[in-house]
Amino acid sequence: MPKNISAAPLWSTSSFGQSTDWLASERSELSEHLSQCGAQRGRLQALRSGADQLQSVLIGRVITSVVVVALLLGCSWLVL
Repeated sequence: MPKNISAAPLWSTSSFGQSTDWLASERSELSEHLSQCGAQRGRLQALRSGADQLQSVLIGRVITSVVVVALLLGCSWLVL
């Protein structure tokens, strides 16, 4: 069991008593960084995001999804 735990936190914030608002330079740097990350990912990120959305929809409807996929495969097999 711990002996005496003081109620006061043992850490301090990085603002050191100053305002915790964002600086304009920090906002612009973050915005630039996010723009660069988004540009590097581009289409792959959009594809992954779409796949994640599709997966979340399909997971809720597993049996229906299996039936639809089976019908699509069966129809495509008949067409060929």
